[in-house]
Amino acid sequence: MKYSELVNSGATETELQEQLVGGDMTTITMRIPRNLKEAGAEAAALKGISFSAFIRMCMIEELTKKGQ
Repeated sequence: MKYSELVNSGATETELQEQLVGGDMTTITMRIPRNLKEAGAEAAALKGISFSAFIRMCMIEELTKKGQ
């Protein structure tokens, strides 16, 4: 089932998170300002996680917000 179908069916936050973290890993390239990358890397380090994990966490948090 696609993420959009889950959202439309009224899935719970946990069900949405499970959908988002499941599946194979893929590589992407993003172009962002250096200052944003450095600030994100610092924030990740403060949490004790990698920059990639921080980005995934932010995306999951945003995609599972209610009322979108």
